[in-house]
Amino acid sequence: MKEQLMTKLHSYLLQNQLDLLIALQEEHRLDHYLRSKVDSAGDLLEQCRSEKRPDYVTEALCLEELTRDLRPSRFNYMQELLEQEFEADYLRMKKSGILTYEVINLIGACEPIFEVFAFGEENEDNRELKYAVMGMIAEYLER
Repeated sequence: MKEQLMTKLHSYLLQNQLDLLIALQEEHRLDHYLRSKVDSAGDLLEQCRSEKRPDYVTEALCLEELTRDLRPSRFNYMQELLEQEFEADYLRMKKSGILTYEVINLIGACEPIFEVFAFGEENEDNRELKYAVMGMIAEYLER
């Protein structure tokens, strides 16, 4: 089950936290990160087993717990905002193959904004946050 959870967590990172995945790979810490995260859900895994829950339920509950601190995805948020509000730049970056690189750079540039607004599931739809991030994107693109 732990190997399945590691595989599912890796897939989650690939789809939702590409910036984190790349950073972990560059630092040669991805395997350690995945193992540590899955090990942190050991109590929940054992509880589900003792309650004789089906594997698919156990897997879903554990994955929910493992990804709790990774939601919402700043990478997806930034990429969607770039695509919606700066479509020409988004398409240019995508066509030239630098979209992922630039989205990661934009996340770094917007880090202070994300911290001030305490970016999380409860405020990812905040208009003020959106406009602050859009302003930073516009400034970044002017450079």
